Amino acid sequence: MIVDLPATTTNDLNKRITSLREEGGAITLGRVLTLVIAPDSLDQVEDAIDAATAASREHPCRIIVVVPDDRLAAEPRLDGQLRVGGDAGAGEVVVLKISGPLSSHASSVVLPFLLPDTPVVAWWPGAAPAVPAQDPLGRLAIRRITDATGAADPLASIKGRLAGYTNGDTDLAWSRITYWRALLASALDQPPYETVTSALVSGLKDEPALDILAGWLASRIEGTVTRATGELKVELVRPSETVTLSRPQDGVTAALSRTGRPDALLPLPRRETRECLAEDMRRLDPDEIYREALAGIDKVTYA
Repeated sequence: MIVDLPATTTNDLNKRITSLREEGGAITLGRVLTLVIAPDSLDQVEDAIDAATAASREHPCRIIVVVPDDRLAAEPRLDGQLRVGGDAGAGEVVVLKISGPLSSHASSVVLPFLLPDTPVVAWWPGAAPAVPAQDPLGRLAIRRITDATGAADPLASIKGRLAGYTNGDTDLAWSRITYWRALLASALDQPPYETVTSALVSGLKDEPALDILAGWLASRIEGTVTRATGELKVELVRPSETVTLSRPQDGVTAALSRTGRPDALLPLPRRETRECLAEDMRRLDPDEIYREALAGIDKVTYA
């Protein structure tokens, strides 16, 4: 069910949520958190809601989307939309379109809709503040999720995450490489147990997940880590072997190659936003490995 409430107030929206709960059952029971989404524009709203509702099936939550509509309007205006049932995944969705002077007070508009006694996660699917924890919406959250992938300059965006890092920050570019990191770590946890002397990370130029993957390697090995543009692969060089994990750019199966051994084929598709978001909603504690990977990007050599 989708209910539109144009030119409304936060009080009226909350009353409507209560009436929908009475009509359809206690839809807020069992919610484990509140997810606040702050898209750049209306164009990003539906994709963000799709990803969030899919993630809510693993993490039942109230989803609040606050998006600027007409920033130049002379009068403040709030247009609301409520989604429940099949249109809201395992929760409910509150869409808040703010116009005029209200566009500068997103956190105040969101505050009345936060579920009591549950943690808040903030997600910026587009451009994110330089220091998420100091943003008014970020101050409401204990977990703050950004996404450098869609930025105008993805490398500058992911590198800039370190200067603004606060415990609780993460980026979807980091969760996109979870399986790559797991496979590489597993490959190195086998004989001959030698030190990695150098590494190469290759792929699309504007793919920040590869930049942070290179940063992660640079934070873990003593040798040189090179980031190149070309086929999608990671090469780890040890004194007696080279370990290569490669996959076609649009493929779903990767090949793990090791010197003197037969190749192994492994499922490794590109992770969708909904999967990455669900992963980042699983943990609300600081991710020190992510911070170290951000710091490692400065040690990477770009070819």
